[in-house]
Amino acid sequence: MQVDGYSLDAQRDKLRKYAAYEDMIIAGEYSDEGFSGKNIQGRQDFQRMLNDIQDGKDDVSYVLVFKLSRFGRNAADVLNSLQLMQDFGVNLICVEDGIDSSKDAGKLMISVLSAVAEIERENIRTQTMAGREQKAREGKWNGGFAPYGYKLENGNLVIAEDEVEVIRVIYDRYIHTNEGVAGVAKYLNRNGYVKKLRQNNTIPGFSRDFVKNVLYNPVYMGKIAYGRRRTEKKQGTRNEMHVVEQSEFPVYEGQHEAIISEEDWYLAQEKRKINSFKREKVNNPDHAHILSGILKCPCCGKSMYGNTAKAHSKDKKTRYYYYCKNTVTPTGHECSFRLNIEQTEINKFVAKIISAMVNNPRFVEAIQAKIGTAVDTEDMEKQIAVLQGQLKQAFGTKSRLERQMDTLDINDAHYDRKILDLQRRYDEQYDTIEEIEVQIGELQSQIRSIQQEKISGDNIYRLLLAFDEVYHSATEAEQKEFMKAFIERIEMFPEKRKDGSWIKKIVFNFPVPIDGEEVKELPLETETTVETVVLMSRKEKNNGQKVAYFRAFSKVGIRSLTPEKARLFYMETYLL
Repeated sequence: MQVDGYSLDAQRDKLRKYAAYEDMIIAGEYSDEGFSGKNIQGRQDFQRMLNDIQDGKDDVSYVLVFKLSRFGRNAADVLNSLQLMQDFGVNLICVEDGIDSSKDAGKLMISVLSAVAEIERENIRTQTMAGREQKAREGKWNGGFAPYGYKLENGNLVIAEDEVEVIRVIYDRYIHTNEGVAGVAKYLNRNGYVKKLRQNNTIPGFSRDFVKNVLYNPVYMGKIAYGRRRTEKKQGTRNEMHVVEQSEFPVYEGQHEAIISEEDWYLAQEKRKINSFKREKVNNPDHAHILSGILKCPCCGKSMYGNTAKAHSKDKKTRYYYYCKNTVTPTGHECSFRLNIEQTEINKFVAKIISAMVNNPRFVEAIQAKIGTAVDTEDMEKQIAVLQGQLKQAFGTKSRLERQMDTLDINDAHYDRKILDLQRRYDEQYDTIEEIEVQIGELQSQIRSIQQEKISGDNIYRLLLAFDEVYHSATEAEQKEFMKAFIERIEMFPEKRKDGSWIKKIVFNFPVPIDGEEVKELPLETETTVETVVLMSRKEKNNGQKVAYFRAFSKVGIRSLTPEKARLFYMETYLL
């Protein structure tokens, strides 16, 4: 219904009739339902159409579109896409506009109209934002979910009695104690305060960021802010945007009831200015936290990250550890694992496990047969498809709400209440759409990262075959790149075992052959049937006897083959 009352079905019908009239054969139909023409990002069918043209599929001559604004409303995108099509001998016909790019006048008209369409889109956006700012000037809530501590009733902010105590405690603790935002979050989590879960706030505990956002928002002193965050274009890109926090923004007197006083709010801002400093980060350019993000905390299950302890005064040696952020900085996820894991020890242990795997002759045979396989992104693509369905539904809901607002009878006795309710629901759709678009963008970024990964599936398999020679001569950054490409996660025990091991299970990114089976998980809790290779040596004797090397293969668990057991195994097998 976006184009002069023409639905998608009506557009299709008109295009089909035009094609029949011109004796054209329809080779395919492409429709990005629910997506704006502001740019080509996220328009999968549009991208598919361009790819099909480049591949020469169906040997098409024209692309028919209802109006130019349906093809695109960003002038640069329109002209770039059209140029690409014409490079492959395909022209554009805009049926309603009467434009044919195969004619000189048609291409000129496309240049003009696409620029006009872009200006129109920017005007619509400007008008929408101006409407929101006007609501803020009037002291009304100007869209989106109600902040924690409030709820929306008929589009107005009303104090939520089951949430308001938390807001007051946050300001009280922050202003009147020595605690920072992290300290306040810890206090809430440890003193029985329960966070109410919402659609836009799904983390069960109180995080540092949650407390910071509460302290930063002037809504709690009865004000309405506008433009605290702005969507700005990323420098050096054409269409990419990102949200930027603003240091200055207008604040208006609100129509809602304040939860804390203006004096307390400004006291909190003064303390934030004093406490807002960044620690100087000291980096060793030659060091990489090899298993950072791969190791999983045995308590909360979240990723563990690298940490650096500055050089000790005695030996001047810098030490590196893995730790769980949830125990240091409140993130809303409860965790009690407070141990730091020394990096060198666990890095070497994981490398030894992989070395033991790849030195199994059966592993070598199986891995050679696997070369040619790529890392699979099918699951992420399925997630994107689900999210795009949700996005389409959200756009559909927004469109229906627009029509309901447009057709609402102004003489209706309940007109004001109805229009406010519709406006509230309409504003909520923007938050839903933005959240889904962010998730889709993150997944697409992950897929691109996998596809562009220097270490492809083939290279990983080849590297595995030469693991001992290549891995130990690589830099730590290269070792980290390999581990990230090969291993999805490493689960750990909550305590170091008697045999010195922390590792409970290794989960790989793709199946690997172990003992004749294709597995993605390697459990190390019990004895496993992984071939362990032990190199034994003895010193040269006085009589000039050559140094002897022996390889002992044992069908026992990796952790259970201690040096002493290996020596006894060797003596029993070869000497006795």
